Amino acid sequence: MSANQEHENTQRLVCVCVCVCVFSQMSTFTAWCNSHLRKAGTQIDNIEEDFRDGLKLMLLLEVISGERLPKPERGKMRVHKINNVNKALDFIASKGVKLVSIGAEEIVDGNAKMTLGMIWTIILRFAIQDISVEETSAKEGLLLWCQRKTAPYKNVNVQNFHISWKDGLAFNALIHRHRPDLIDYDSLRKDDPVTNLNNAFEVAEKHLDIPKMLDAEDIVNTARPDEKAIMTYVSSFYHAFSGAQKAETAANRICKVLAVNQENEQMMEDYEKLASDLLEWIRRTIPWLENRTQEKTVNDMQAKQEDFRDYRCVHKPPKVQEKCQLEISFNTLQTKLRLSSRPAFMPSEGRMVSDINGAWHTLEGAEKGYEEWILSEIRRLERLEHLAEKFHQKAAIHESWTDGKEAMLTQKDYETSTLSEVKALLKKHEAFESDLAAHQDRVEQIAAIAQELNELDYYDSASVNTRCQKICDQWDVLGALTQSRKESLERTEKQLESIDELYLEYAKRAAPFNNWMEGAMEDLQDMFIVHNIEEIQGLITAHEQFKSTLPEANKEREAIQAIQAEVQKIAQSNGIKLSGANPYTTITPESIDNKWEKAMQMVPQRDSALQEELNKQNSNDTLRAKFATQANAVGAYIQAKMEEIGRISIEMNGTLEDQLTNLKDYQDTIISYQPEINTLEGDHQLIQEALIFDNQYTSYTMEHLRVGWEQLLTTIARTINEVENQILTRDAKGISQEQLFEYRASFNHFDKVRAPSSGLTAASPHRCCPFYADEVSVLGLRAKQNIIIYNRMCKNIKQMVLKGIFRCKFNPL
Repeated sequence: MSANQEHENTQRLVCVCVCVCVFSQMSTFTAWCNSHLRKAGTQIDNIEEDFRDGLKLMLLLEVISGERLPKPERGKMRVHKINNVNKALDFIASKGVKLVSIGAEEIVDGNAKMTLGMIWTIILRFAIQDISVEETSAKEGLLLWCQRKTAPYKNVNVQNFHISWKDGLAFNALIHRHRPDLIDYDSLRKDDPVTNLNNAFEVAEKHLDIPKMLDAEDIVNTARPDEKAIMTYVSSFYHAFSGAQKAETAANRICKVLAVNQENEQMMEDYEKLASDLLEWIRRTIPWLENRTQEKTVNDMQAKQEDFRDYRCVHKPPKVQEKCQLEISFNTLQTKLRLSSRPAFMPSEGRMVSDINGAWHTLEGAEKGYEEWILSEIRRLERLEHLAEKFHQKAAIHESWTDGKEAMLTQKDYETSTLSEVKALLKKHEAFESDLAAHQDRVEQIAAIAQELNELDYYDSASVNTRCQKICDQWDVLGALTQSRKESLERTEKQLESIDELYLEYAKRAAPFNNWMEGAMEDLQDMFIVHNIEEIQGLITAHEQFKSTLPEANKEREAIQAIQAEVQKIAQSNGIKLSGANPYTTITPESIDNKWEKAMQMVPQRDSALQEELNKQNSNDTLRAKFATQANAVGAYIQAKMEEIGRISIEMNGTLEDQLTNLKDYQDTIISYQPEINTLEGDHQLIQEALIFDNQYTSYTMEHLRVGWEQLLTTIARTINEVENQILTRDAKGISQEQLFEYRASFNHFDKVRAPSSGLTAASPHRCCPFYADEVSVLGLRAKQNIIIYNRMCKNIKQMVLKGIFRCKFNPL
């Protein structure tokens, strides 16, 4: 067979199928129209011809709708027929039906395709559209009804309105399900579809008053029966059995009420358990947060701080979610109980949402106090460790200086010395007194540091006090011995003469300079602790001032060395043989040079330490700035989203399902911002690890941002829950979308943010909406304009009450 012949055969087969479908529709639609027209005492014979003048078409619409159409025109002219058909089409359009490409001219001209399309539109609107089964309607609802009714029957599997009905068993199953006395279903055979179909059609026509609309042979001999014809005939079964279905629906509703009650009981038990667990966790956690046991070292306190950070980041967030879920479950349960006309749920004593909020507030207060205490303790221990190190360093230097001083002061060397030696001893003693006076400041510093350690409750205060007391007692002994030796030397001085002025001058200048060098070396080795750039810059400035004095100090050193050189010069020039070292001091030129060299080596070391600390503070300042930038952005984001949520809750348009979808999408958008919060937490951890306690670049703290973020998540969750509860209320009350829009239009003014005098805000749970109360009572509206608007609103509501949209009481102002 050639390709052209195969194509022609295919075309002929398509034409035959189309003709069969058109014939089947004409037969079915004619029978359906006559089933209604006979109520008016008439009928049609040819669906193409009998509707051309529009008279029977208008009569058919009046019968199936129960409404009166405009008076038809009785003229025989084409214009009269077109006008009558237009009146019928306008009536169909007024019922919300869109007539696509169907015009009066085509009907008047007897266009079979357009006429069948118009009749199918009427069948859909008045026979199928109002069918509703388990939240599905129209075609899907009718199909679901057929599936539910025929499910128990073997060899019946209704999946569509064409192939599934060819064997006739589905028609017989529908009749047997509602009238088992009319059909012996077990006697039917799947391999005899014509008998099955004719049996169902005859029983339906004889006992159920459903006219025969289909031909058994046409259905069996057609590969795919016409879907519209099958749907039209099956819809007649649905309406015939609607009374039985209503009874079944009532039983289903009773089961649903029982299921809802069981679900409510389960929700109550879940609430009680969740509330008990959360309150128990709070009860266990608060004593831990209120524990103020002091630790001895910074490391121990930092371990506590790490435990607290672990509590904040790991243990608390799930409890925040549980608290939010608890509030949502409570609100949902109350809404369901109210819709079921059952008493409100009253949790056990101490487990109300307000009790949980109170316990949570106490927990957060303890949390804040614990965090502040940890930070203050870390500062205190850092200060203590610094002071203790400083104390031991100064005490070691002092003890090193006092070593052997008591033995020196108690010796009797002046009893066997010459006059010059005695005078030398006297001068030496005077230099020692100067040195002793210079060390007075160090002793006072040691005592002051020990006192501060006691005031700050240093854990090793006992050993510090013991060492300090030993130093003070030794200092008193040195003072008394010094005075005693001075008196002895003065008594001997009268017998001695001859003093070497140069040695004396050397001793007088060397001792203070040596003491200055020791003090300088002590300061260069002194430990320091700072918390910001200003403090380290202050130390650097002081150090630079110290370095500026070094040239003058070097001149003094050279002058002292010059005295010793002068002594050697005089001795050489006069042939004097020096007997040992300078009798007036133990400070040698070599020791001065050595100390000077050590001091000069300490200067760059001090420079390096200060610069390292400056770099550290710069790094800390960078951390502050980085955290501040992110904190300001996150704070602004949270504030903006909180404002947007406020506007969304007022300005939400569209259906409640659209609002719920938009809110959940908005929630997902907010949750997607969580990585920014986590990043900020990481920066905050770096700041805490760097022991940074202040930040001048931002007013936000991590605690404020955490609370704001938790409040943002809770607010959007509550808003979503509110819309879900509104949907539950709407479905329970049976309010349609159009009625809801009309109602919202009446209440639109009061859903906006109230004036300060009204005391209500956009987030108030008492907004003027039927989802919150069955009784509308507007309080606090004292402005004249609000009273006028309110009275108009009452008028609109009364009109809707008269229409049966909803029931409520009015409290006009």
